Amino acid sequence: MKTIASIVLTALLAFVFGLFTQLPWWCFAISSFIVALAIQQSPLKSFLSGFASVWILWVALALFKDIANQHILSTKVAQILPLGGSYLVLILVTGLVGGLVSGFAALTASYIRIK
Repeated sequence: MKTIASIVLTALLAFVFGLFTQLPWWCFAISSFIVALAIQQSPLKSFLSGFASVWILWVALALFKDIANQHILSTKVAQILPLGGSYLVLILVTGLVGGLVSGFAALTASYIRIK
């Protein structure tokens, strides 16, 4: 139950932080850190909940924006990068980057809480 609450709360806070355009791109890591401090979990569960929340959020937002323009921009970017021109792989890699940053922020908070 804590894991689901942590995933939902982290995704919600990350979305709200993302609405403020004055903040840097990594501001969602602050939400992962805060939630991991507030909800006590093991370090592995903290990492996984932080990773899953932002991965799901970023993939969903990227797909939503990408479907709206018929995958034009993401296909061109995927052709520039070594992704074989696949817009889906680009979206998954985008989610992976956000998920790792969020997961490590939650892991850091979990280790601070243990100390």
